[in-house]
Amino acid sequence: MVFPGKLFLQNLIKNRSLIYQLVRRDFEQRYVGSVAGWLWGIVHPLVLLGVYTFVFAYAFGMRLPRGEVTDSYPLFLFAGMLPWLLFSETLQRSSSALIDQANLIKKTVFPAEIIPLSIFLSTWISHLLGLILLVVIVGIQDHEINASLLLLPGYFLLLGMLSLGLAWITAALNVYLRDTAQVLSVVLTAWFWLTPIFLFEAQFPESVSGVLLLNPLTYVVRGYRECILGGELPSGEDFLVLTSFALMTFIAGGLFFRHAKRGFADVL
Repeated sequence: MVFPGKLFLQNLIKNRSLIYQLVRRDFEQRYVGSVAGWLWGIVHPLVLLGVYTFVFAYAFGMRLPRGEVTDSYPLFLFAGMLPWLLFSETLQRSSSALIDQANLIKKTVFPAEIIPLSIFLSTWISHLLGLILLVVIVGIQDHEINASLLLLPGYFLLLGMLSLGLAWITAALNVYLRDTAQVLSVVLTAWFWLTPIFLFEAQFPESVSGVLLLNPLTYVVRGYRECILGGELPSGEDFLVLTSFALMTFIAGGLFFRHAKRGFADVL
């Protein structure tokens, strides 16, 4: 039996009510007691957007060249930040999630693979709020909504597969190697600067151009910008490359987690 394939889908359907409860609990716990509540899901990326826009656009005088999907640097930046925040937060929170839920995993026959999934879905709610805000701003500025926006769910699905595959790997590794979460933080910092979020791709030196092409987030960020800002169909070649990255990561992560989970109860 192959995992994650038929077995994963069966577990997903079988435990859908449990997944819903975990997502709801996680989302509520993140904002319980706060005055603004779920609005922090929008405030956080907006604050980051404001800080980075000031630093790069005003302090450093960053300007977008002709030929980019938009001439608005804040929108360019916002469209690149949204998928990155979803990706990085999923990995960071998932890396320690199994240890946080150790009692649950040890005492019951619990499908541990749904814990990173529930974290991704909870984080996705904030992502969706930011995405809606961005689309509204673009619609107001351009007085229209791009038809290419209909292709965005495809990029979101591939981003989800990529995020989950890596989340399964890091979550399982951290059970056995407790330094994994700290190493992940360093890796994500480097990954962040090697993803074309603040800079357009032509600004990167030629020495790292190959790294950009091997970075799956490059294709995610391109796709988001083209779907939301560009009004043109994203590159089919880029989509196929991203699909390959996402499928390989998703399958590898699922297989690794399936093998590693057998010893969770003994280690946690």
